[in-house]
Order: sequence, then C-alpha cells, then structure tokens
Amino acid sequence: MRANRRTAWLLVVALLVSLAGSAQAQEVLKIGLLATLEGPFAAGGQDGMRGAELAVKQRGGMVAGKKIELVKASSDAKPDVAVNATRKLVEQDKVQIMVGPLSGSEGIAVKDYSKTQPTITFINGSSGAQGTTLVSPSPNFFRFNTEGAQWMVGLGRYAYETKGYKRMMVIAEDYSFPYSQVQGFMTEYCKVGGKVPSKAWVPLGAKDYSSVIARLPKDVDALLVVLGGADAVNFLTQYEQAGGDKPMVGGTITVDQTVLNFKGKRRDAILGTPTAGPMADSIDTPEWKKFVADYKASFKDGFPSPSLFAYLYYINMKATLEALDAVKGDLSDGHKKYRAALASLELKSPTGGTIKLDANRQAIGPTFITEVAKDEKGVFYNKVVSMVPNVNQYLGMSKADFDKQGLGSRDVPNCP
Repeated sequence: MRANRRTAWLLVVALLVSLAGSAQAQEVLKIGLLATLEGPFAAGGQDGMRGAELAVKQRGGMVAGKKIELVKASSDAKPDVAVNATRKLVEQDKVQIMVGPLSGSEGIAVKDYSKTQPTITFINGSSGAQGTTLVSPSPNFFRFNTEGAQWMVGLGRYAYETKGYKRMMVIAEDYSFPYSQVQGFMTEYCKVGGKVPSKAWVPLGAKDYSSVIARLPKDVDALLVVLGGADAVNFLTQYEQAGGDKPMVGGTITVDQTVLNFKGKRRDAILGTPTAGPMADSIDTPEWKKFVADYKASFKDGFPSPSLFAYLYYINMKATLEALDAVKGDLSDGHKKYRAALASLELKSPTGGTIKLDANRQAIGPTFITEVAKDEKGVFYNKVVSMVPNVNQYLGMSKADFDKQGLGSRDVPNCP
C-alpha cells in the first residue's frame, strides 16, 4: 500500500514539475532574426541587427508577459543561403516567428519558403524587391517597409525638373532590388521627358568597375547609380581615380549611412547628390529624434545616424511586437489572431507617419526626397527636400497601367 502511495506521489510530483516546465517554456517567445552579415551588405546587416535589437530593448526584452529570445542567423545576400539559414531557424531552432531577410532576391526566396511553413509567421527585415509581395504573395509573409520601387517615387521628376538632368545613364547591380529601384525612378523620369540611352548591369559584389567607367557616354548629364554597401564604395573610389566628374543621382542605399562614411576625394563630390527612400537623417519629428537618440545610446559602435537597414529592421520588429502585444501573445490556431492583428495594424513610424498594409500584406507609406549635405562637424547626412505621402506599389499608376508596364527588369521601363 505504501509503495503504491509513494508511486502515486512521485507521479504527481513529476506531473507538477512537467507542467511547471511547460509553463516556464511558454514564457519564452523565440523570434528568428536573419540579416546579411557577410558579403557586400555586411555593414548594413550589422546595423539591421541593431535596429531589431533596439525595438526589443525599448520593451525591456518582454512582450505580453513573455521574455523575447532572439535567435540570430547570417546570410550573404544569396537567396539559397538565406533560405538555408531560415530553414535552420524554423526547423531546427524551432523559432515561432521569423524576421528577415535583408536583400531583395533573398526576400523573394524566403517568401516562397514561407509557403511551406504555414504555422510560422514571417515578417520582412529590409528586403525591397517588388515581387516579394506583388507577385504570388504568401499569406504568412508580412512587410511593414515600403519596397525599392516605392522608395524612388518623386525622384525622377526631381532629377529632371529641379536638377536639370535630361539624359542619364544607369549603373546598377544585376538583381531584383535594383530592377525595382530603376523602375521606380524611370517610370516618372521617362514620363516627364527624361531619356536613358544606356544601362550597365553589374554583378552583385563586383570589385572592378573599370570597363563600366570606360564606356560612360559623354552626352549624358548625370549617372543614376544603384549600388549599395561595398559595391558603392568600390565604384565611387574607382570613378574618382579615373577622373570622373559626372554628377550622380543615388539609389536608396547608394548614399545611405553605410556609404557616407566612405573616405576619399570623391566623398566631397557627392555633396548635393539627390536620392530617395522611406527615411532621412534630418527628419525633424519628436519620434525620429527619440529613435536616433536611443540608437546612439544603445550602440556606441553604430553609425552617426541609423542607417536605412537599422530603420527598416526596427519598424518590422516593432510591428512584430506590437501585434503580439495586441493579442496578448496568443499564437494559437496557426497564429490566426496574430496575423489578423498584423494585417490591421496601423504602425506609428519614427518618421512621424503611419504605416498600413495593403491586401498583399505590403506597406503603404511615405517617400522622402533628399540631398547629401554636411553638418557643422563635417558629418555627411541626407537632408529632406520634399516628401511624397502614401506611396503604394503601383507607383502612382492605375493597376491596369502598372500591369501593362510590368515589373521592373533589365529592359522595363525603357526610354532611350
């Protein structure tokens, strides 16, 4: 009898320990965080991680009474590497939510992978290719940042009408994100009368730009340069060494904080370079000033101002956590309530605006037209000259007209 009682008591104790362990496990929320920490965008990936970490830190590392555990992984801007890293986080590390990736083609690949994991919610990091959400969108992939084509709306008209650049050559990396950027620029630029007689598509991670520089036409007024990270620095350095003197219009990541710290004579020549994107260093709102102050206080090894990547990872992680808070951390029923909260979320951005999602779970938001300036301490930054509100993926066109033009590619749009 005593043996039976003792056995029963041990079973009860074991059950209580098991239940306590389960409850404790449920108090930890595992979020996968993927960024490009190798290759040409490594500096941007590091800053993207800082942005995501800042959103978590601002909540004290907790959401809905649960401790947030970030499980990090690295990619190198290659789609297959990004998918393999995501697969490990989801299938081996058992994260419940994924945030990332960084680069355009990575985003398309991770979006496609998300369709094979219907019980996991995927939220973008900073990837900006149009096709991620505009073509065959995934029901469990959300993007709270506007994308590469949206980022360039307004810049084509500014380059033509304000800067007086009537003919331009394009130099851009040869993959999905730059295609989107060039489309966002050229759609408007061509419409107001601009001409683009030549395009040079270069491999991501290219080291030598001598052949491109050698065939720059003399009859263009400026260059549209859509290169990022180390690629932008390499081009700027080699163009300086070759004695290049054409003014530039920059893609969103061509003259962001990851590139503005580049040293060289050509650095002064980029003063006044116009570009556009979803944020700018000189935004004058209380929310932006707090974001910048929190970033600087948290990351002594960061940039003088948060880069585009830091901002985008921040807002996507902020959305991740706000929706979790709204449903009190409830991820039951295949994340049904959580995804509904994400879809209806109106996210207050540090830029001072509100970001909403469209039917494809894609952000609609503002675009800032900027020019590179230098402050009294000699620090380079992007100064706001104008803002275009509520930019969607159709770039100011009707859906029918956008569909007629098609997605950005090597040859779309075209105005020779």
